[in-house]
Amino acid sequence: MKTIQAYRFALDLTAGQEREVLAHAGAARVAHNWALARVKAVMDQRTAERSYGVPDKLLTPSLPWSLAGLRKAWNTAKPEVAPWWGEVSKEAFNSGLDALARGLKHWTDSRNGARAGRPVRFPRFKSRRRTTPSVRFTTGAIRVEPDRMHVVLPRLGRLKLHESARKLARRLDNGTARTMSATVRRDGGRWRVSFTAEVDRAERVPARPASVVGVDVGIKNLAVLSTGELVDNPRHLAAAQQRMRALGRALSRKTGPDRRTGRRASRRWERAAARLGRVHARVANLRRDGLHKLTTRLATTHGTVVVEDLNVTGMLANRKLARRIADAGFAEIRRQLAYKTGWNGGRLLVADRWYPSSKTCSGCGTVKTKLFLAERAFTCEACGLLIDRDRNAALNLAALAADAGTAGSGPVAGRGADQKTRVRGQVAVKRQPGTTSVDQTGTVPLQGRTIDRVLTQAY
Repeated sequence: MKTIQAYRFALDLTAGQEREVLAHAGAARVAHNWALARVKAVMDQRTAERSYGVPDKLLTPSLPWSLAGLRKAWNTAKPEVAPWWGEVSKEAFNSGLDALARGLKHWTDSRNGARAGRPVRFPRFKSRRRTTPSVRFTTGAIRVEPDRMHVVLPRLGRLKLHESARKLARRLDNGTARTMSATVRRDGGRWRVSFTAEVDRAERVPARPASVVGVDVGIKNLAVLSTGELVDNPRHLAAAQQRMRALGRALSRKTGPDRRTGRRASRRWERAAARLGRVHARVANLRRDGLHKLTTRLATTHGTVVVEDLNVTGMLANRKLARRIADAGFAEIRRQLAYKTGWNGGRLLVADRWYPSSKTCSGCGTVKTKLFLAERAFTCEACGLLIDRDRNAALNLAALAADAGTAGSGPVAGRGADQKTRVRGQVAVKRQPGTTSVDQTGTVPLQGRTIDRVLTQAY
């Protein structure tokens, strides 16, 4: 199975090498800003000409937004715009132009309805001081040295790694990977290089192919599995909060930048900001490491993993829980499981967003109309089951695997739940296989089996 995979390694650059990398990142920013200014100028000119009644055939020719079109325009103008262009690699300018071309395409697709998700804004100019330095190489000498502690990049030469690149080097030596690009980027005060490679992964099978596990993510426990395991939430952000507050107060006492007056930040402010940035980077690294270990263990152990389609954006609107939800990384867990289950021969099932996993009794199937967040134990009034709220939700998610045979590749129909549960009265409901929505006769769908139970549902 061939897939696109990234390998990221920390770098130990000398002062001279860091200046070279910054020069390449600056060249990418110059090309991006120049092309964006040209695009905006042409758009404004054509808009003005249309307001004067100029026919479309006589309008100023538009500038192509593709990478090839932007590169052609840049090559024509670079002797005047950047007479120093020969001092850096051509890949630096190509990196900035490619970023602009992708940004323009995303903006166009978002306006035309071809791109899902939030509306994409029009590309903005990149600032020298606020933009993260980054440059991408796609051609030229890109390789890992035999000692696996150095890499070679175009014009930058031989760069020392902070850690061994043996994982990527083994695949390159065996012929199971092909390097496509390399990106150098400064993140959290440290320079890193990311290799994008086409990897030929061997077919794998989970340790327990027939095992089904439901994963209910939360704040108290990062994940509660249907097997009964509780994954503790390390709360890295909360642990570093006291240190961040102290550094934030120290930063506020320094002379910072002011965009209104054009005042530049003092050296002490820059050093204080760097200290605070390193703490944030450490929290992000700890969180990333924990999530990778959890998702890798689930994907390599169980054949089927069932999660919920959570509205994380809506959950972050709760100002009392937003920080803890963001610290847990709910969306990242699902994103990692999506590709890791495919790598290891398993499958990931996503329950419908409106499926009441916490309100449904895992024993008899009765659905509660109300279950407040403060109620951490689920008590079923029909069968008398008393169980932890999160464990009950995980068991219900695991039970959905039996219904996934006809659910397709999208979210599993959450046992017929296609809208939020509301309190308006109780009706007797009979579940029948093959149906897909709640109808006026009281039929609730369940793909693959028939269950008679009493539900409280709004009609």
